[in-house]
Amino acid sequence: MTTPRILDGKSVAAAVLDECRAETAGLKQLGITPGLAVVLVGEDPASKVYVASKARTCAELGFHSLKIELSADTSQEELLQVVRDLNADPAIHGILVQSPPPKHIDEEAVIRAIDPRKDVDGFHPENVAKLVLEDPTGFVPCTPAGCMKLLEVSGIDTSGAEAVVIGRSMIVGKPMALLLVSRKSNATVTIAHSRSKDLAAICRRADILIAAVGRPEMVRADWVKPGAVVIDVGINRVGDATKKSGYRLTGDVAYQEVAPRCAAITPVPGGVGPMTIAMLMKNTLQAARQLA
Repeated sequence: MTTPRILDGKSVAAAVLDECRAETAGLKQLGITPGLAVVLVGEDPASKVYVASKARTCAELGFHSLKIELSADTSQEELLQVVRDLNADPAIHGILVQSPPPKHIDEEAVIRAIDPRKDVDGFHPENVAKLVLEDPTGFVPCTPAGCMKLLEVSGIDTSGAEAVVIGRSMIVGKPMALLLVSRKSNATVTIAHSRSKDLAAICRRADILIAAVGRPEMVRADWVKPGAVVIDVGINRVGDATKKSGYRLTGDVAYQEVAPRCAAITPVPGGVGPMTIAMLMKNTLQAARQLA
């Protein structure tokens, strides 16, 4: 058993935001104020918290921030018109439609409607293609980008490492795998998921294990190779009567039992979460530069 190195997303995110603040000041001297619009459809409590946090961070950096809150019964066409209006607004460089929308909204159609030059979430097919092609003018999804930044700043060498990504979503799993296997990172990558045979055995091969499956504490100690680096992307609410809120936050990794086996691990909360918002701000700055 070892004492693992805690990969502190809060401190790394703070450093990224300091860089963003300095770059924003420079752009403003050129007459450019980075603008981010966040669209929220419905009353999802977690989404409202995320949107408020993004708006606060924009204000701290000196961005122009626009928050558009629409009722849960907003039609698909009404939402698409909002997106079209934002595409045409020269004061807005980044557009984010908070996920998940209500069930009657076709989220894929909304993503495709966003001008790819303003798609700071990195989900538009054009930006997905640029990620595959390693084209730096595209936008990388914020959570995988944050994971890579955390590894980089922490001095964790990915070159030649065996990396396992649990989860195959377009939000985290697939782009995470592409970043790890890129010519810059040079990892050997396996994407695993709920249908993978002997998932625990696959995970035990990993020098770097990324858990992004959305199942509380699914990854147990015997899934993790001694000395591995574990990045826990999951953030789940689990009922806990001892807490005033009635719940506690936990990741996809059973932290208390897994941590002693690791060389390094991210906590939940305070690991990957802060990095996601920091990389969104970085993407918005990139959009402002490229659209200027």
